[in-house]
Amino acid sequence: MKILKSKKALSPVVASIILIAVTVAVSIAVAAWMGALTIGFMGSSSITITNCTFVTGNQYIDIAVKNTGTNTVTIATVKVNNSPCTFSPTSISLSSGGTGEIQITCTWSSGNPYKIDLFDGSGQVVGSYQANAPS
Repeated sequence: MKILKSKKALSPVVASIILIAVTVAVSIAVAAWMGALTIGFMGSSSITITNCTFVTGNQYIDIAVKNTGTNTVTIATVKVNNSPCTFSPTSISLSSGGTGEIQITCTWSSGNPYKIDLFDGSGQVVGSYQANAPS
């Protein structure tokens, strides 16, 4: 077997630098690809109650809502002080940035505190608000 002494190879330092550069480049490409796959799963569902009015006659609570999340949210259940209440419209969907009004049917008493919770179809709380009924 004949050994060629006139040919030069890469030094170990240069070979290590090339391997590290290739590894970093592949890692960046994989991270970008995975980020593009998961961007749709990272949306948020959040409703903010912007106004709450206790309607005279102690039968209704009117609330104004705004979707402050990135996903479309459908309000399926409303609870006042942890008790389910009927509301109209019976189902309201709000796209991101959308607003709406909900009339909650429940009897309230002057001066008492009330906690309003809004739930989506999966039972997750998407909005909450606390207010005292007027005296």
